[in-house]
Amino acid sequence: MKQTKTKFLTIALFIGLASTINAQENTTNKSNGGIKGGYNLAAVSFDGDGETEQRHSFHVGVYGESFISESFSIQPELMYSQQGYVITNSNGTFTQKLNYINLPIMLKAYPSKNFFLEAGPQIGLAVSHKEEYDGLFSGSQEYDPNSFDWGLNFGGGFKTDSGISLGVRYHLGLGDLYDEGKAQNRVWQFSIGFDL
Repeated sequence: MKQTKTKFLTIALFIGLASTINAQENTTNKSNGGIKGGYNLAAVSFDGDGETEQRHSFHVGVYGESFISESFSIQPELMYSQQGYVITNSNGTFTQKLNYINLPIMLKAYPSKNFFLEAGPQIGLAVSHKEEYDGLFSGSQEYDPNSFDWGLNFGGGFKTDSGISLGVRYHLGLGDLYDEGKAQNRVWQFSIGFDL
């Protein structure tokens, strides 16, 4: 199982690198790169029965945007993202903290000069996890989430002529967080980016 995930990660990274190189060779607009960060609202969908409460957190990282035509670009990113979920009941509050290094590869379309829509795949590597219990929960059980995550991103935003961008993105996780059950990430991200 882990070998399959490793192969998937390797293939996805190769495709992203090849796409970026190809985009740079055929660009008609100036390529750019920069830093971005912002606010996360992270939750998990369990067995398709709705979502948990949201963990409020943040993301930060770097990006590189390469134009493949006048109105389309490819933007790979490398992001640190705090995710997870919160469950509250009569016994108290349980918080699962999951922190990832994510690699989104976004195809961006510019219907107008300063407005963009984006979509693309994302793979992630969980670099840490922590469970917090607050209330009458007994013990402090430690879970063992899967290391790899993958899914799709959808979003849009505005980018000024000076290279400042404001965006919103939704991550639809398709990988299972645990070996048992069907728990998948759901993350809203609100970002500000700066071309360097």
